[in-house]
Amino acid sequence: MKEIIDIIVENINYIGAIALFLIGLRIVVIHTNLIKRIMGLNIMGTGVFLFFVAIGNVTGGVVPIVDPESANVIYINPLPSVFILTGIVVVVSITVYSLSLVIRIYENYNTIDQKELSDLISEENNDH
Repeated sequence: MKEIIDIIVENINYIGAIALFLIGLRIVVIHTNLIKRIMGLNIMGTGVFLFFVAIGNVTGGVVPIVDPESANVIYINPLPSVFILTGIVVVVSITVYSLSLVIRIYENYNTIDQKELSDLISEENNDH
């Protein structure tokens, strides 16, 4: 039992990242409210960010600033941080664009529920 707890504690970042991603995926799949789906996408993005942070973590690592006096030092890889910054920009852009589309949908159809929206669009297509 102690071995299982030790494994869980050692991999808690990965477990948290997977849990966040799955929570976001569940929200996207189950809910028909468009704003809730956008929130689910943001939660999924946060899970991916946490996963990159967990990958970039090096036990005993130091900041990657080369110091000629220190030899045989393990440096932390800066690439996951760069990917996280890029990912944040992408997620924020997608969120803003998605919310602007939801606003336009609400102005035209007075609903943000996907099922109601599908019914309204199919009724419009049948009328023409």
